[in-house]
Amino acid sequence: MTAESQTITTNSGGRDARLAHLIITIFGLCARAEGNWLPTKAVVALMADVGAESPAVRSSISRLKRRGVLLSERNGTTAGYALSEATLDVLAEGDVRIFERTRARDDNEWVMVVFSVPESEREKRHALRVSLTRLGFGTASPGVWIAPGSLANETRQTLERRGLSDYVDIFTGQHFAYGDLRSKVAQWWDLDDLALRYGDFLARYRPVLYLTIKQRPTPKEAFSIYASMLTEWRRLPYLDPGLPLSLLPRAWKGEAAGTLFDELNDVLAPLAQKHALAVIHGQSRSRAGHSADPS
Repeated sequence: MTAESQTITTNSGGRDARLAHLIITIFGLCARAEGNWLPTKAVVALMADVGAESPAVRSSISRLKRRGVLLSERNGTTAGYALSEATLDVLAEGDVRIFERTRARDDNEWVMVVFSVPESEREKRHALRVSLTRLGFGTASPGVWIAPGSLANETRQTLERRGLSDYVDIFTGQHFAYGDLRSKVAQWWDLDDLALRYGDFLARYRPVLYLTIKQRPTPKEAFSIYASMLTEWRRLPYLDPGLPLSLLPRAWKGEAAGTLFDELNDVLAPLAQKHALAVIHGQSRSRAGHSADPS
């Protein structure tokens, strides 16, 4: 999910951004399985399960609509929203990052992005930096960004979708010489910050896994835990692009955090889905006759 991408971020404060990310999590979990449409009342009710108040949720939904992330649609007389095509693409890419994480090997290629943007288009330079950061690239030098080669196709597609491809060249290849690559990786990525984030995730959710195994949560409880957990987790696979373990600090916490996420996902996702569908179907029984809502 995700993702996390420029498409689904907000320019508001931390609270508003968290609400927006939670809403996108709910749409990512539920809307695609429901014909890409959710009734507004169901979204508000599900957000209440994670502690969000209705007025704030409705305001956040409106902001996401203005940004083109959500599209307002009616199903008969029921107001609701669908994910835009661009957002669907972003979520599909995010699914791979979140649920099918891959880690590069020592003999894999690297992908390098080199860009030069005129001063008169500095907003494009900023957009490039933001896009590459969110893809998981490290900074080798100003204008030269690097990541595991497995990200090459996703990088090309992302930069094309955001209208940035005219400013970049993309290369793939091996590190040939010189210097210690492990030391260089520690300079190109903020591994200390990433390790702290993984540590926080482990500290927060290891006890949750223990409790869910000891006492099976209700579907509603599982949804509340799962929606928040997935929203918190989905950023991490972008910050960590799957660097080879040999180039990372020993006992890299990302491995343990990934295993914990998988275990929580196995336990909570089916129950969370059950609760979400019960709420959605309780709000709207019909899916026929979607029509654009000009409001």
